[in-house]
Amino acid sequence: MDPTGIIYLIGVALAYAFFWRRSPGRASKALAGGSKSFTGMLPTFIAVFGLVGLFETFIPPALIERLMGSSSGALSLLVGTALGTVATGPPAGAYPIAATLLKGGAWAPAVAAFIVSWILVGFVSLPMESRVFGVKFAVLRNGISILASMVIGVLMGVVL
Repeated sequence: MDPTGIIYLIGVALAYAFFWRRSPGRASKALAGGSKSFTGMLPTFIAVFGLVGLFETFIPPALIERLMGSSSGALSLLVGTALGTVATGPPAGAYPIAATLLKGGAWAPAVAAFIVSWILVGFVSLPMESRVFGVKFAVLRNGISILASMVIGVLMGVVL
């Protein structure tokens, strides 16, 4: 078991204890806000981990390796970027799915492109972005973000 989560929980608990002594009312308000955020995000995290289970069970590692493995080269970067582009949900949802892809034999640069495109590209929100900022801006921003995802993926391959 990874101790990172426990370390974060202890740190947050200590911070709440410190601030509770200084200002119980404000600390209580902060706890209520955090609880509201947690309960709002919980369905998404349950769905993401459910999706991870489906990935691990129904998508054979051979398929992941064929489409996103290092032997696929540029195709793996395109597939990783495309998957991240159409994914929805909070950016933190990308990490468990990315871990599953890596375990399945995906190439690290393709997984990096997946994560970056999940965060940068707003394919699902493109209609709203187009209405707010204009079609030219929205398409250009998303296009540059797609290219940046692939470039960052390649750079991750160089660094790793």
